[in-house]
Amino acid sequence: MIDPLLNKIFRPPLALAAKPLVGLGISANQVTVFGFVLGILAVPAIISEHFDIALILILLNRLSDGLDGAVARQTHTTDAGGYLDISLDFIFYSAIPFAFIVSHPEQNALAGSLLMLSFTATGSCFLAFAIMASKHNIDNPQYPNKSLHYMGGLAEGFETIVVLCLFCLFPQNFVAIALVYATACCITAGVRIVTGYKTLKRLS
Repeated sequence: MIDPLLNKIFRPPLALAAKPLVGLGISANQVTVFGFVLGILAVPAIISEHFDIALILILLNRLSDGLDGAVARQTHTTDAGGYLDISLDFIFYSAIPFAFIVSHPEQNALAGSLLMLSFTATGSCFLAFAIMASKHNIDNPQYPNKSLHYMGGLAEGFETIVVLCLFCLFPQNFVAIALVYATACCITAGVRIVTGYKTLKRLS
């Protein structure tokens, strides 16, 4: 919901942080994969109930997600890199609720599964519209440097990061947090589907 504003705020410091990486010859794709590995390591940390470690790994994953774009802008942006970035992001997002389901299946299975379903809903309409937007050359002024067309909504990247962190800070409240955010994701998916359909209908 506030991702465009945060992108403007964090872009300058991320650009500064990316310069040493570029100087060392580290590529954006290497940063993407490294960040993904860190994020996935949060899964065993959550299952073993080391939530403080999981929180640090999640935050490092998100930092890497910002740095890879900054590195790419200072070197060379590619469709392959954008594809890798968004693919690993979606896997990471679902991996965290999966870990909470595995850790306490009796308590967390229903809410966690609903959250993962809502992630699939938001991600599916997001990616489907991105394909059509590329086909019809639809502008994306809020995210001019992104590889894909980004549809906004109530639940975007920043909100998802906050929720994943809340899971680790308040694991005993996983069910309540997951249900509230799943509702937000479902609303986002509904709005994206309707908005995307109307936009494409006008172009038909």
